[in-house]
Amino acid sequence: MATTPLLPGSRTESDGSAVIRVLSYNVRSMRDDTAALAQVITACAPDLVLVQEAPRFFRWRKKLARLASASGLAILSGGATAAGPAILCSLRATVERTEDVLLPLTPGLHRRGFATAVVRFGGARLGVLSCHLSLQKDERYAQGGLLLDRLAKMGVEHAVAGGDLNERPDGRTFRRLTGEELTDCWAAAPWGGEYTSTPADPHQRIDALFATKGVEVLGCGVPHGQPGVTETDLRAATDHLPVLAALRIPAV
Repeated sequence: MATTPLLPGSRTESDGSAVIRVLSYNVRSMRDDTAALAQVITACAPDLVLVQEAPRFFRWRKKLARLASASGLAILSGGATAAGPAILCSLRATVERTEDVLLPLTPGLHRRGFATAVVRFGGARLGVLSCHLSLQKDERYAQGGLLLDRLAKMGVEHAVAGGDLNERPDGRTFRRLTGEELTDCWAAAPWGGEYTSTPADPHQRIDALFATKGVEVLGCGVPHGQPGVTETDLRAATDHLPVLAALRIPAV
């Protein structure tokens, strides 16, 4: 596979704005090769990791802490308390607040939630939301609306949201998110690979990162061919491919 140009590295600009790297990754409860998973995350050098399917049961905090430590990151929010979504961050982030949100439960379906936070990088202030939407289309559509409502209530001008949508870009929930409020980061600045499922046979994009207006997308996609990211590790780490984006966040 041809080498993909490198994304910009993290930095703070002289005007207080910040370039950050955000990774969204469904880790399948860390049931696969955790060393490969940590290697992929570390090689992507993210400031924020939006995790889906974080461990939720026995000793889940310890398992998530091990992944964060092995990746040189800290746990910011989420896990079992958000029904699976979590957020990890680098020490570059200054944490303002966090909140785990459980969504309404539909009888017979899996409980869903959001992991959320407000953080600062230099003079930039950013809302963050990690999600894993329902497999059931009507519940998924309702959860898309709840996601937009949650971002609107975070009290921030700029935000990034991402996760496993369980839906392709032509689906109605995906289109609801990318209406007038959010930018699909891959569509704005495609980089790397497009498809996130499955690692052995990438054929669909069901994982995505979104940004509010005013956030500049410098590149977004699956980090194929990046230093330290091997195809062997991507296939062994979990049953999804990660989405990596470089974003420029204006100063407040």
